[in-house]
Amino acid sequence: MSSIKPFSVHIPQDELDDLQTRLKQTRWPVQVEGTDWERGVPLSYAQRITHYWATNYDWRKAETRLNGFPQFTTEIDGQTIHFVHAKADIENATPILLCHGYPGSIVEILDIVELLTKEGFDVVAPSMPGLGFSNPVTQPGWETARTAKAYAELMSRLGYTHYGLQGSDVGSGICNELCLLNPEKVIGAHISTDPSAVALLFDLDKMDASKLDAAAKKKLTAMRELKKEGGAYLQIQGTRPQTISYGFTDSPVLQLAWILERIKEWANDAAALPEDDITLDTLLTNISVYWFTRSGASSAHMIYNSQHAQGGWGMPTVPMGFAVFNSTPLVRLLMDPTRQHKHWSEFKEGGHFPGMEAPKQLAEDITAFFRSL
Repeated sequence: MSSIKPFSVHIPQDELDDLQTRLKQTRWPVQVEGTDWERGVPLSYAQRITHYWATNYDWRKAETRLNGFPQFTTEIDGQTIHFVHAKADIENATPILLCHGYPGSIVEILDIVELLTKEGFDVVAPSMPGLGFSNPVTQPGWETARTAKAYAELMSRLGYTHYGLQGSDVGSGICNELCLLNPEKVIGAHISTDPSAVALLFDLDKMDASKLDAAAKKKLTAMRELKKEGGAYLQIQGTRPQTISYGFTDSPVLQLAWILERIKEWANDAAALPEDDITLDTLLTNISVYWFTRSGASSAHMIYNSQHAQGGWGMPTVPMGFAVFNSTPLVRLLMDPTRQHKHWSEFKEGGHFPGMEAPKQLAEDITAFFRSL
């Protein structure tokens, strides 16, 4: 059995200097006159955020916060797994495994870790293989099922025989796999989602809109548009991950723009700028983690692996709870039409990244779900 080793984040100064040099020497494209976000991240916006990243953003401050959490690494199935393991100040606390999504990292759920430990939970929060400090990944096949098996082994090594799950985005898929893999150990699974995630998962063209009110019809139209054009990033990463990897690894501005576009389209207010929903420093900390760990490339391969994986999802038998952010009744019509899930919460706040957009509401809902079991 591989040992569990303490871990702390320290990016060498020469890598920080290299990042600043690359940012300041960016070769900028032109922008077609009269266009805005409909063609991707606008030039003026990319230049403004790049300038801030190069001159005002303080990585060392972010690094200090990251190192305020107890972090460890261990090797599972030939892969280094990085994780936060924060314990409550009570004995026999209920353990919860937090599974972040894409394009997130451990940064996405730090606030949740703090809030849940204060509520009396032990929290284990891994960096997904290929994202953040669970890098590098050189083997093929790291998708949700294999990741779930690694997480199950991690919880076993930590001595937890029963535990809860929480996840969003790809993390919800990992939770689903874990429920099927270890139903006797999983006490319950809490899933957070939003209309943008649902738009990419379901066939919206088959939905009957005749009985929807005007507001719901408008939301359905927006979700259909997002599915039509908003999935381009998945097509690129899911088919040619190696090709896009050169850009992610060589150009911090491509990595910046790639993630900012996802924030813009998936956060609470599509009309707002990314930093209106999540602070700019938090956004740049997450993006910096991708840059320094070369996660752009490995996350592209993770998406490729997931899209080419064999088999499909089964239906878990463990208790499930759902929190829908930036809510619309359409989500439950698609995900839970028979209303079989007793714990179903809807929030106007937040969006695809509730751990950064609405951490207090998410933590309270996770707490309510697990205390109800």
